[in-house]
Amino acid sequence: MKALAGILLATLIAFAASAQAQDFPNKPIKIIVPYAAGGGTDIVARIVAQKLQEKWGQSTIVENRAGAGGNLGAEAVFTAAPDGTTLLFTAQGPLVVNQSLYDKLPYEPDKFAPVSLVMVAYSALLANSNVKAQDVRELIAYAKANPGKLNYASQGIGTAAHLIAELFNAMAGVKINHVPYRGSGPALNDLVAGHVDLMFGELAPSYQFIRDGKLRALAVSSEKRIANLPNVPTVSEVLPGFVVTSWWALVAPPGTPPAITAKLSAAVGDIMKQSDVATRLTDLSMVPTGSSPAELSKFINEEAERWGKVIRATGAKAQ
Repeated sequence: MKALAGILLATLIAFAASAQAQDFPNKPIKIIVPYAAGGGTDIVARIVAQKLQEKWGQSTIVENRAGAGGNLGAEAVFTAAPDGTTLLFTAQGPLVVNQSLYDKLPYEPDKFAPVSLVMVAYSALLANSNVKAQDVRELIAYAKANPGKLNYASQGIGTAAHLIAELFNAMAGVKINHVPYRGSGPALNDLVAGHVDLMFGELAPSYQFIRDGKLRALAVSSEKRIANLPNVPTVSEVLPGFVVTSWWALVAPPGTPPAITAKLSAAVGDIMKQSDVATRLTDLSMVPTGSSPAELSKFINEEAERWGKVIRATGAKAQ
């Protein structure tokens, strides 16, 4: 009798979840971006929001909650109702990096309900005109002969530019000093001006400087050479295994029913396949992706382990 009751209860729960997913969304959707408006994350979030609104006819807005390395926005979603109408669209920081940078977080990164990996992007190893090295081999040779003389910029401690450069230091066996900035704009401006030597910069904001000859791309972090910079080699041609992506994902509050995250994931996957979206992201030097919740969960776990090792090795801590 107890077994039968258990089966009936499970059936009722499954039926209720299915009905809830079929009815979703029945109220406005809010996508929280844990960074300031106007950046690449914000731009793509608004593209996704517009397409979801067109698909479902339900108001979909983007709300920017910047601060604390993305933690403020992540906390807002973590504590939201688990009904799929409040979502977090973020780069890797709040999901895999901050747990190793901060002594304590106001949320549990591994408890978010994964929805979809939305897009990935690659970085270029950028140098200003004062750096004499013309390629990665020459750069490594110079850095080994002059330890600590070169420096690199980043958007701040724990950002992609910081961690990618520290991985480069470790794999190349060199010591290039870190100069953290508050955002990509100031870092790139000082790189162009020659106040810092190098930076692993995302291609979207740096491509114009490369094209205009104000910065030199020594290499890219992708597995293969990329279409926008066909003559620029990959770092992995010199350091095998050095393949690094920046990425952005959509997650929901803990406890969001799998039927709802699956429905959202399918919608995002369809959006990433639309030609106008793919063209827009390609113009931003980004690669539209899309994934299942299970694929995103596996990917996040792998990334957390990978970057946790880098952070522990460098001793980096949030300031």
